[in-house]
Amino acid sequence: MMSVPDYFGCMVFDDRAMRERLPEETYSAMKKTIRDGKRLDIAVANVVAAAMKDWAVENGATHFTHWFQPMTGITAEKHDSFITPTGDGGVLMEFSGKELVRGEPDASSFPSGGLRATFEARGYTAWDPTSPAFIKEQTLCIPTAFCSYGGEALDTKTPLLRSMEAINRQAKRIMKLFGAEGSGVATTVGAEQEYFLIDKALYLKRPDLMFTGRTLFGVKPPKGQEMDDHYFGSIKLRVAAFMKELDAELWKLGVLAKTEHNEVAPGQHELAPIFTTTNIATDHNQLMMDVMQKVAKKHDLICLLHEKPFAGVNGSGKHNNWSISSDGVNLLEPGDTPAENAQFLLFLCAVIKAVDDYQDLLRISVASAGNDHRLGANEAPPAIMSMFLGDELTDILTAIENDAVYGAKEKTLLKVGVHILPRFSKDATDRNRTSPFAFTGNKFEFRMLGSANSIASANIVLNTAIAESLKSYADRLENVDDFEEALHALIKKTIKDHKRIIFNGNGYDDAWINEAQARGLLNLRTTPDCLPCLLSEKNVRLFEDHKVFSRSELEARYEIYLENYCKTVNIEAVTALMMLNKEILPAISAFVRQLTETAAAKTAVLGPACCEYELSTAATLANLCNEIYAGQNELEALLETAHASESKEAEAALFKDRILPLMESVRAKADTAETLTPADRWPYPSYADLLFSVQ
Repeated sequence: MMSVPDYFGCMVFDDRAMRERLPEETYSAMKKTIRDGKRLDIAVANVVAAAMKDWAVENGATHFTHWFQPMTGITAEKHDSFITPTGDGGVLMEFSGKELVRGEPDASSFPSGGLRATFEARGYTAWDPTSPAFIKEQTLCIPTAFCSYGGEALDTKTPLLRSMEAINRQAKRIMKLFGAEGSGVATTVGAEQEYFLIDKALYLKRPDLMFTGRTLFGVKPPKGQEMDDHYFGSIKLRVAAFMKELDAELWKLGVLAKTEHNEVAPGQHELAPIFTTTNIATDHNQLMMDVMQKVAKKHDLICLLHEKPFAGVNGSGKHNNWSISSDGVNLLEPGDTPAENAQFLLFLCAVIKAVDDYQDLLRISVASAGNDHRLGANEAPPAIMSMFLGDELTDILTAIENDAVYGAKEKTLLKVGVHILPRFSKDATDRNRTSPFAFTGNKFEFRMLGSANSIASANIVLNTAIAESLKSYADRLENVDDFEEALHALIKKTIKDHKRIIFNGNGYDDAWINEAQARGLLNLRTTPDCLPCLLSEKNVRLFEDHKVFSRSELEARYEIYLENYCKTVNIEAVTALMMLNKEILPAISAFVRQLTETAAAKTAVLGPACCEYELSTAATLANLCNEIYAGQNELEALLETAHASESKEAEAALFKDRILPLMESVRAKADTAETLTPADRWPYPSYADLLFSVQ
């Protein structure tokens, strides 16, 4: 039996495979391309392609695909076989450097936000050699960027790579100030993934789960997550078998799957990887979601990635653990010298400034119709952006700001670049699960992402916003006469100007909403509330200055995000109407008929005094039936009004302000009816069935 180290990464054309199969000169050229981001010479690409094809065929591959990430939130692939005909009726297995480096999928049917007309089908995929190729289901997958005929980014990878270069460019200027000239800087991410597992047979009986990913109707079971007995509990055999196979498949693909456990809600679980560079972490998270869903089906399970599949139950998030390093040194960790501590404080302040200045963009980066249901309740942070630093680090910053004595073991008047920062423990403060953005020792945990989100958007914003902070610092500190004095003043000013974003308290407390408002923090509760901020001049200028997005690319994304919101809620509303019309109302009516017929029969024999249950229940259900029917008619009318809206903004506002609240109102009545209807008469599996059936 093979051990994990024996097969880990066996389906990845990684550095080990390249070193083994490429000529030394070609291998060196590839490493230089990966390190410097330079275009690969076609002659070198031909050698790499031939070696990659031989490796892939030896591992069972028959096709190749340019694997890319359009603005659908999922990945895309078009498979081409390696076969090339020979003159005698046979075939050869061939793969050229041109095929490796560039592809041309049809771009007309992917979201473009007006960047491309429907009839303008040409789009290009370009190989990203910084993310290694891999084999998935007998197909060689080549990670690629995706752009339009005019060069505009139609994907999430292209702007992510641009943002990584932006922060590297500005961070190198800062490193030079500390005597580390030429040091490259990279951001790293470990993305924890939460998900639900439910029985496949039950899933197929729930149209709402099939079409929308969440339950539109359903009564909470008598027991939910109140006892906290599922969290970190013993993993059930069927789930354990799924996790075992999932780990094996991910390890073959080089995904560093590390930690798995039961989450808070019944049926909910989490998988966390070891951190890696942001680009690869993003690719790996997309792979993780894909493999999870496919492996689950092999075990007659369904993996739900919606942010809020069950109302009143813990939602699923994706915790984005972000850090920054140079030459293997974590820049968010205090050092042993005054200079190292000053460097740590400057990078820490850059993050603080970025999160405060671009609260709106960070909120937009996690915005979706699904995540709107999750934020602010059941273990999810609120929609208000704030940072948790812990009491000890906050006290240090306060002491620096006020030129006050810091009362650690030795009382010290802290002078940046002169004194050694007190060595605070990574675990000096508790983890704040209500904080959207928490410092956890040597990284920041961005907890607002929904489980179905690509992590690309959040990291594009983080990288770019922090690059802007670093740029402003470098502009100010370069060529100053007294570097230490200027650095100290800059850090003091940052703390003073941006301390409003630091909040170590309970984000669920209603008092925090009022306090946040008093501090001037934004409370962008829903997707339609926050999306307009994407096109503010401040934000357009940020992305254009760092060459991450052009104005037209931002305008396109605004259109796509707004349209996705409207489409998502529309699908939910239409699905709810279908379930009401076809199943729920007929089921209630049929049971009312049974009750009244039973009451009539009992009255004939025993008199009316014996029919209290039947008559009372029938009357209650009949009234609910009428109210549901009235709500259904109102919902249909509102949908027609929404579809006739003069703009997408007006349509989104109608969905948010009237259609979603009406759906909740109708749902409440239907859920009450479910509590009064026998299980064998109710048309859909209950929450109890869905959440507790997997053993």
